[in-house]
Amino acid sequence: MSEHEIVKAPELAEPIGYAHAIVAARGRTVHLGGQTAMDASGRIVGSTFAEQFEVALRNVVAAMRASGCAPADLVSLQIFVTDIEEYRSALPALAPIWRAALGRRYPAMGAFGVTRLFDPEAKVELMAVAVRPD
Repeated sequence: MSEHEIVKAPELAEPIGYAHAIVAARGRTVHLGGQTAMDASGRIVGSTFAEQFEVALRNVVAAMRASGCAPADLVSLQIFVTDIEEYRSALPALAPIWRAALGRRYPAMGAFGVTRLFDPEAKVELMAVAVRPD
C-alpha cells in the first residue's frame, strides 16, 4: 500500500500539528462518527481535557480498526471543543497522547469552539475521515 501524500502549500504558514492537505492513496473512504470520552457503558469519563481527549482519540482509533483502517489511514480530523482556551492550555499534554495513539503523522485538521456537545459532560468530540486500503 502506498502512503497518503502530505501536501504543504508553500504560500501558507508552516503547518505544526496538522497538514495543509492530504491526498489519499487508493482505497475506500471511511467517515467516522463523532467520538467523545464515552466508555463502553455509555458514560463520559475523565475530568480534564487531556483525559477526555485521550479517551475520544482511542475511540476514533477503535472505530477505524473496526472499519479495516490503521492509524496511518487517517486523513482528516475535526476537533470540537467546548472551551478553546482549555484546549490550547492542554496542547503540551496532548502531544504524547497523540503519538501513543497515532504516531508522529498528522492529518488535515481543524479545531472548532462550540457552545456545547450532545453529551453535556463532554469537553471534546472528534470527527474523522480515513481511507481504507484496497
